[in-house]
Amino acid sequence: MNGRLAAQIRTEVQLVARNGEQLLLTLGIPVLLLVFFSLVDVLPTGTDDPIDFLAPGVLALAVMSTAMVSLGIGTGFERSYHVLKRLATTPLGRGRLIAAKIVGVVLVELVQFVVLVPVALALGWRPSDANWLLALGGVVLGTMAFAGIGLTLAGRLRGELNLGAQNGIYLVLLLVGGMVIPFDELPSVLRAVAFVLPSGALADVLRDALTGGGERPGASWIVLAAWALAAPLVARRLFRFD
Repeated sequence: MNGRLAAQIRTEVQLVARNGEQLLLTLGIPVLLLVFFSLVDVLPTGTDDPIDFLAPGVLALAVMSTAMVSLGIGTGFERSYHVLKRLATTPLGRGRLIAAKIVGVVLVELVQFVVLVPVALALGWRPSDANWLLALGGVVLGTMAFAGIGLTLAGRLRGELNLGAQNGIYLVLLLVGGMVIPFDELPSVLRAVAFVLPSGALADVLRDALTGGGERPGASWIVLAAWALAAPLVARRLFRFD
């Protein structure tokens, strides 16, 4: 691996580890949602045990929280504080910076999964015939897609506006992305939209890989791969250091 890229990856992981607010977002909120909605049966999950529906959805939510919101907000403030402007004068370059941030996010997500999967198992989740390798592929594609979205916003908007935009998009994707509310419970128009969103595609892919409960996994893989290819390219093209 390129030495500059490796050094920047280490820096990105260290920045997340030192930021208490980001750790709360990336670890605390997914765990809280998983535990609460598993124990309080208020969601129309359509399964005998809510954890069977919620576990893959919350894993997808964790990817979105880390790759889009946490990364996007952190990068936006780095840009506002002119940290990125200093990086622009180094040989790192825009492409390696974006690559380092995406790889750093993947490493953080591995820690998330080490926490979330045992919690789900403790709550009674028993995934049968789970294809973890396939799920990992979905996580990587989802990470690329959400990181591209987050970095595009962070690289174009002012810090405060970026903060509001990241949180607003996060809330919309959470509600209509099939993560905690089944696709069948959405109005027909929203359901059609949900299937072409990266959140809906990732939730469907993970649910199919881990529980065999995907609604249309073939199409979801195509949608997710398209977002994973397009979003980082858009970010690389539009991202500004200052």
